[in-house]
Amino acid sequence: MRLFFFILSIFFVISFAYAKAQPGGGIKWTKEGNGFYEVENGNIVLVSLPTFSKKTIVTKENLQIKETKASLYIKNFFFSEDGTKLLVYTNSKKVWRYETRGDYWLYNTTDNSLTQLGKGLPTSSLMFAKFSPNGSKVAYVSQHNIYCEDVVTHYISKLTKDGTDKIINGTFDWAYEEEFGCRDGFRWGNDGKQIAYWQIDATKIKYFLLLNTTDSIYSFTKPVEYPKVGEDPSVCKVGVVNIVNGETKWMNVPGDSIQHYIPRMEWTPNNEIIVQQLNRKQNESKLYALNPNTGDATLLYKENDKAWIDIKSRWNDDNPTGWDYINNNKAFLWVSEKDGWRHIYSISADGKKETLLTKGNYDIISISAIDKEHGLVYFTASPNNATQKYLYRVSLNGNGKLELVSPLTEKGTHDYSISPNGAYAQHIFSSHNYTPKDEWVNLPAHQVIKESVNKSVLEKESNVEMIQVTTDDSVTLDGWMVKPIPFDSTKKYPVVFYVYTEPGATTVSDVYGSAGTFLYNGDMPGDGYLQISLDGRGTPSPKGAAWRKSIYKKVGVLNVYDQAMAAKKILKWNYVDSSRIAVWGWSGGGSTTLNLMFQYPNIYKTGIAIAPVAYRLSYDNIYEERYMGLPQEGKEDYMKASAITYAKGLKGNLLLIHGTGDDNVHYQNSELLINELVKYNKNFQFMSYPNRTHSLREGVGTSAHLRNLFTSYLKEHCPGGGR
Repeated sequence: MRLFFFILSIFFVISFAYAKAQPGGGIKWTKEGNGFYEVENGNIVLVSLPTFSKKTIVTKENLQIKETKASLYIKNFFFSEDGTKLLVYTNSKKVWRYETRGDYWLYNTTDNSLTQLGKGLPTSSLMFAKFSPNGSKVAYVSQHNIYCEDVVTHYISKLTKDGTDKIINGTFDWAYEEEFGCRDGFRWGNDGKQIAYWQIDATKIKYFLLLNTTDSIYSFTKPVEYPKVGEDPSVCKVGVVNIVNGETKWMNVPGDSIQHYIPRMEWTPNNEIIVQQLNRKQNESKLYALNPNTGDATLLYKENDKAWIDIKSRWNDDNPTGWDYINNNKAFLWVSEKDGWRHIYSISADGKKETLLTKGNYDIISISAIDKEHGLVYFTASPNNATQKYLYRVSLNGNGKLELVSPLTEKGTHDYSISPNGAYAQHIFSSHNYTPKDEWVNLPAHQVIKESVNKSVLEKESNVEMIQVTTDDSVTLDGWMVKPIPFDSTKKYPVVFYVYTEPGATTVSDVYGSAGTFLYNGDMPGDGYLQISLDGRGTPSPKGAAWRKSIYKKVGVLNVYDQAMAAKKILKWNYVDSSRIAVWGWSGGGSTTLNLMFQYPNIYKTGIAIAPVAYRLSYDNIYEERYMGLPQEGKEDYMKASAITYAKGLKGNLLLIHGTGDDNVHYQNSELLINELVKYNKNFQFMSYPNRTHSLREGVGTSAHLRNLFTSYLKEHCPGGGR
């Protein structure tokens, strides 16, 4: 369950430099790390560091289709290992969240030939095309089967033949993609003769039918294989296919293939396969080494937790693929919360020895880079302020001290894209009152080699404050507050709380532009609103595992309680008008909004809930069972977490918004809630957007209409201004 618009707004603020000319959403470094590629006016250009001199590698004329004379639009591109061949990804289309299917073209720099791959397959159907290690072949997925194409003859081999809507080879179903970040589902073997791949068998997963009543005179349904909480997951297994004869050898991963997940799989340097397996509850993780020839499995490493275990996408979301081998491949890096903090460990390749690298009572946030030549790992952390982020490094041997790399003088949030050799980085800095700057630096000295076009400037008149609120239970919540302009402390102002509160995301970061109400259509401070957001227990803040996992089996209870108790403290502030208190949120934030309105009606007078999970048993099994356990063992926990349980408590003004085509949080949630509100004769307002998804962005005028609806409802029921 994702908080789309908040995350997108933050991403735009802190990462705008990445998006200027970089396909794929990030810096496309050269293999050596002394430069990067970018697209400039349709040309692929190499930028060398530290001089930033440019050289055109592939011109837009090179990428011109003979038949149409039009140059390819470059969505992304990938060079072969020797740099002589290029894959160009174009004409991309969405698969659920991201544009992961499209067309691929092969450009050969030696003879300037340009050829479309996958001829005969449907347009925009190819996924995750990758060169073999020697560059002689390209493998890709189309319509849930894996294909291999020779780059010279363009002969296409269909390596799997059983792919259907329910038998999914080389990619994933909805639940794996949404909750594990799994999309690319196959890996070339080191020798280029085998491909390891996931197969998801969703034949026993029930369809949830989305009803479309507007795109045709007769309604029709859109089926989504969607395992609801309590339902068995899809069968998942790993196979290794021989690219010559097309035969697959299935790996003998121990355990029930239905009651376990395999969220990670890679080849090892010695041409074995390493996988991570999670049990159904996701509180036991096992790493297995698999023999690709026999299928035999050897247990390497095992970990248990009383709550849940996070996978790589939570601590390296930019690169969830790959396995971080170090020490001449004798060990690999792993992240664990086993000692109460999220730390980096070095695990020997045989799993028999582990070394703690990041010692201390602090969390790492994410791994940024591994400098194998100098024996260092770079990572972000913030030991003293959970709303900020800084770059640190430690030695890979476990003996070195923690070193701060980010400048001491810049208090706030630092983001980096670091070169493979650890020598250079694009650095972006901002805080709640410092405007963003992006610059290029060398590491570890952090000396600027190219200054930012945008200078970081202190906004002395900023009305944004980073705050902390401590409840009567001695729980301290980090937050941000935006005061009205002008502000008169002798007057009382309405408060608009923005909430999410679940383990999926935080809402409070010391980043420029992150504070505010992004759906409001107008000048909210000028209209006299006090805006606040708070991160309580259960949010993924770098405050230790106990903070994050205290919400286990208490989603919808503990997080809601913390928000309400903090609001009680805020209501005592002299300039707060307790009769004008509003709350709003999207997705998990919509769920929190409902629970606050129903459980604490004396505090919250107006609520706007967008795409909420009103009934926890209606959401997907991977997310819910991770944080709530199995409903078969504790259905009462799910009922306590569900807003429909408390619908009778509504007293204030509620606006409920949902898209009927939401494949993530189904429209069913709002209909179930409506039934409860009607049963108790509760007045509320409801807006459905036909066929819109969870992001509510489809259709002409939708975004503007949503902003206007949000704003007018808030102004009517929680008017701004000091009194």
